[in-house]
Amino acid sequence: MSFTTERLAMNILVIDDDDRIRRMVAKVLSADGHQVTCVDNGIAGVAAHRRDNPDVVVTDIIMPEQEGIETIVTIRRERPEAKIIAISGGGRMADIELLRMARLLGADDVIAKPFRAEELRRRVRALAEYHAPLDARA
Repeated sequence: MSFTTERLAMNILVIDDDDRIRRMVAKVLSADGHQVTCVDNGIAGVAAHRRDNPDVVVTDIIMPEQEGIETIVTIRRERPEAKIIAISGGGRMADIELLRMARLLGADDVIAKPFRAEELRRRVRALAEYHAPLDARA
């Protein structure tokens, strides 16, 4: 039996109004060989999703112009098979509730801020592997 350590390179869309978070997420995921597109609000995120059809969407919940819950619902309605990770807050109770709501309304996974780079990598990898066609799984 042979195992491969090769990872699938993916197209990932990052939606977050915090420039530091966008840069950090893009740096981490790009270092793993993924193509990363970043936008700063949900309206731009939905437009980028329609245009690019990314493999994974990582979206913040609290943003101006269009918040993450509405963004998740819109993406899920337009593309039910979309892979979505919601991120939010610093562990405050309101943020935890928003992440629960995001999960109920269509996010495949949720991550509370702050998070470590390795946690993000692991969650993106797990989501991609879970949804990969059987012949693409290692």
